[in-house]
Amino acid sequence: MLFNSIEFIFIFLPVSFFIYFFLNKKRLTLASKAWLITASLFFYGYWNIVYLPLILGSVFFNFFIAKLMGNNASHLNLSKKSILQIGLIFNVALLAYFKYADFFISNTNIVFGSELRMLNLALPLAISFFTLQQIAFLVDTYEGLAKEKKFLDYAVFVTFFPQLIAGPIVHHKEMMPQFNNIKNKVLNIKNIVLGIFIFSIGLFKKVVIADTFSQWATAGFDSASSLNFIESWITSISYTFQLYFDFSGYTDMAIGAALIFNIRLPINFNSPLKSTGIIEFWQRWHITLSNFITSYIYTPIVRSYKVLTFNKAMIGTFITFLIAGLWHGASWMFVMFGALHGMALVVNNYWNTYRFRLNKVLAWLITFNFVNIAFVFFRAKEWEDAMKVLRGMFNITEIILPNWLESKLYFLKGYGVSFGEWAPVTGAGSFTIIWILFGFFLVLMFKNSIEHLNNLNIRLKYILTVFCLSFSLYYILSGAYSEFIYFAF
Repeated sequence: MLFNSIEFIFIFLPVSFFIYFFLNKKRLTLASKAWLITASLFFYGYWNIVYLPLILGSVFFNFFIAKLMGNNASHLNLSKKSILQIGLIFNVALLAYFKYADFFISNTNIVFGSELRMLNLALPLAISFFTLQQIAFLVDTYEGLAKEKKFLDYAVFVTFFPQLIAGPIVHHKEMMPQFNNIKNKVLNIKNIVLGIFIFSIGLFKKVVIADTFSQWATAGFDSASSLNFIESWITSISYTFQLYFDFSGYTDMAIGAALIFNIRLPINFNSPLKSTGIIEFWQRWHITLSNFITSYIYTPIVRSYKVLTFNKAMIGTFITFLIAGLWHGASWMFVMFGALHGMALVVNNYWNTYRFRLNKVLAWLITFNFVNIAFVFFRAKEWEDAMKVLRGMFNITEIILPNWLESKLYFLKGYGVSFGEWAPVTGAGSFTIIWILFGFFLVLMFKNSIEHLNNLNIRLKYILTVFCLSFSLYYILSGAYSEFIYFAF
């Protein structure tokens, strides 16, 4: 079930909402939590009920491990650290089996010339996100930062449907106090209005903006056999905007849906495409993932050094982002994406040590172009797909402009610029250029949705809500909507 589907917007969300608060009004607190878990599991199982036992098994096992760490398990001859290690091995192995088994087998066959049979496993929905969430919980429990005695509360924490499929990645200590707060069990009109407002903005970002850019990105990456200079840049920028508006749109919808239930999810995006450096970019992009890899991957790596130096910290940074790249999927393209960002972060950190300062516009231009180029590897299915786009982006020997620009820019013909039928595969034209300029205008000139949530007056919120919902529902009813990109991770 998609957030951007009629079933979710007009059936699942209202029914879940009204029954949850009805039970709380009757002071049936346990029943309300049980209902929320049931609704969330239905939401998850709606995709493929076959994987419902998987998430249930994961929840039961991790709760059991946490309980063992919280109790005296000396009768098992296991230390608290050993119990944690068992839990971590289980979670990593579960993720590795379903997400990376075929990747490992295929590369083993290539390296050793073997003929091991592929498992051809379908990736269970949300496994990356609910696994990371529970790894964080186990580590926090080990360090005394989290403790949960009630299975029902733990199940709500893991399965809460707004953040279940693709985040934001949440922590027990920031979620459970909200679920247990008596005030949050009562209808809050302000939260309902704000929740619908932020949900509608996210819906608009997904079905109107992201899905429009997806047409050109898909055509360029998947359909075109070759791309010229302008087509390549339109393809890459279209994907950058598609990914940003798709994932930030999903996050807005998740935050909005949760807020209707009086639950505040953490911010996951803070205008990342305005960044003037890669360090700043990762402080603004997928913030909860950045916080996770810093706390649970980077910190253990640097702690493993007996003597920590700046150079060793940079090695830890690079390794961390290799892992973060691979987390996104079983492909060398994701490893390349992680390696590029790891190297860029290292360069950015060394640059900062010399206290050099660039003009802000130049710094933004360098940062945006690096991010845009790195996303080519993130999107490409194979190496050749990435090279097709990158070759075009840096091939300035022949720039082919569309016919509609010929009359305006004919003087360029004397400088080696040719004209012709542009992008027969991608269908790019004047509308494409206008849409890309519109994308730049939105990401650079507008405040982000979270800033609007906190600052915009109520009248403008109503106007924007009606506008976004109207346009979004028009697109949805016409069948012009798709799954979210991060559902694949």
